[in-house]
Amino acid sequence: MNDIQQAVEQYLAETELEWELGARDGEWVISLPGERKLKTVVSLLVGETAVTATAFVIRHPDENHSEFYQYLLRRNLRRPGIAYATDEHGDVFVVSRTPVAAVDSAYLDTLFGIVLEAADEIFNELLVIGFRSSMQKEWDWRISRGESTRNLEAFRHLLDHDAGGSERS
Repeated sequence: MNDIQQAVEQYLAETELEWELGARDGEWVISLPGERKLKTVVSLLVGETAVTATAFVIRHPDENHSEFYQYLLRRNLRRPGIAYATDEHGDVFVVSRTPVAAVDSAYLDTLFGIVLEAADEIFNELLVIGFRSSMQKEWDWRISRGESTRNLEAFRHLLDHDAGGSERS
């Protein structure tokens, strides 16, 4: 185990974060607790020259694709050291690549904070832009059957008036 891998192990031992070893050599999978998203799972991969962090943010949008991806691109201008990226399916990730020499426990703490903020802070906005119609259908279905709308409460101001003002929690 090299020095940076030892630093990662020490950092994780000192924090209360959930983690497990990843499938690749030098990889850790860390779960960061969120507010809007329940958790953000980060793959931290220590290579020979760089440490790469990759975290899933949200799946590809159902609608408003251009607005959705433009929103993410504009957000890239605000975040130092990380960027939003998509895979071949259009699913959104936060990625960071840092030279090994720059990584220590203070950097890891900053990195995980930035990754969590990037994934969690805009999650609800991304849902509204890319999944509003699906959310409305789910809201209407739950209201019509008297089901709980608890997991949609953050969006009540957008969804409730379209459902005729009926309320159920």
